[in-house]
Amino acid sequence: MTYQERKKGESIDQMLRKFKRKVKTSGVLQNLRSKEFFEPPSDTKKRKFKAAVRRNQQQQRADEL
Repeated sequence: MTYQERKKGESIDQMLRKFKRKVKTSGVLQNLRSKEFFEPPSDTKKRKFKAAVRRNQQQQRADEL
């Protein structure tokens, strides 16, 4: 669970910005959205395969430069 303490002299807006950044980097929302609806195992495998292909293509493009 992400937690953000308020420091002395820190405004609510600054604290909220820091909290949102922590939530975004921790992947909590992304994980929640992925579990929001049931996804059959076959779709999970397809999604992971496509993501791996995309990563591989990006790595190849980066290596060409």
